[in-house]
Amino acid sequence: MLLLALLSLAAPPDAPLSKADALAARDRLWADHVARLKAERADEMKAGVLTDGDKELKFTAKTFGTTPAAGHSLWISLHGGGGAPPAVNDKQWENQKKLYTLDEGLYIAPRAPTNTWNLWHEEHIDRLFARLIENSVALDGVDPDRVYVLGYSAGGDGVYQLAPRLADRWAAAGMMAGHPNDASPLNLRNVAFALQMGGNDAAYNRNKVAAEWGQKLYDLERADLGGYTHFLKIHEGKPHWMGGEDKIALPWMAKHTRNPTPDRVVWRLTGPHERSYWLAVPAGSAKGGAVVIAKRFGQTVDITQADSVSKLTVRFDDRMQDLDQPVTVTHKGKVLFTGVVPRTAGTLTKTLADRGDPRLMFPAEVTVEVK
Repeated sequence: MLLLALLSLAAPPDAPLSKADALAARDRLWADHVARLKAERADEMKAGVLTDGDKELKFTAKTFGTTPAAGHSLWISLHGGGGAPPAVNDKQWENQKKLYTLDEGLYIAPRAPTNTWNLWHEEHIDRLFARLIENSVALDGVDPDRVYVLGYSAGGDGVYQLAPRLADRWAAAGMMAGHPNDASPLNLRNVAFALQMGGNDAAYNRNKVAAEWGQKLYDLERADLGGYTHFLKIHEGKPHWMGGEDKIALPWMAKHTRNPTPDRVVWRLTGPHERSYWLAVPAGSAKGGAVVIAKRFGQTVDITQADSVSKLTVRFDDRMQDLDQPVTVTHKGKVLFTGVVPRTAGTLTKTLADRGDPRLMFPAEVTVEVK
């Protein structure tokens, strides 16, 4: 269907567009995308069930407050439980539905598709949440720059994992009483991250690990001013259940808005994810554990680190550069590309298909070798 929308535009997919024409094409493509989703996905949102293969994500939704001009914020709230009988996880889901209230926003409480210990960080969760966010933006008018994830206990485990993995989707994330397992905070450079933990929550060393993560984020913030905004609160004397004191994280989170075009991207590749903000790797080339760091200033993008990556795609937008003028991509003092990168409807279409996010659409890109 995106192809049909593309064909409906006056210009061929690879024809250079002016700034005005690119903006018009962006609006047209997004409008067609919204119309398609309203026709194809309204029933699944009304039913409160999304599917991914044989996995089923049930969810409830409640709206708080009046609708802001840019649309409601979206809060995805993950229940605890984990490796337990279904009845236990069902009870945790019921608790999560009413655990938090908002001054404003769409509060969605999903029921994990499985009852495994890692119920919130299996790969199908990434795809299901991407669909949930895309649907909420297109069908419910959610502000794509104000999407939040939070979770308690096993839900907190999921937040530790999903906040870095889907970093370019979140404005902020709130981890309550969870454990990170093998997660890394590196990708949280542009995601505000709140950690809440009971001081006596010693199972699996949750309390100690939360403090260690807070220190890691502090160290990263000191080394990268402007990044790694975080909030850590150890509730002294509290066990695993913090008695509602953890809710103080929500108004802190709500103050933060996503920047879809940050001036610096730190990306540790995880799973099958092939893009983050304005960076991407060619399809099928993502290697878990690879690290890319890039910054932009003026008309230049400097790739400061590219470990286990041989080719990198850099995406451009008039929000970031003047695309009527040449741009330059460098790596370790070497110029990899310099020139005018054309805006095209084809690139807008491709980047829309990647995320289904109007703010993560880019009209221009260049792929460079970084060996």
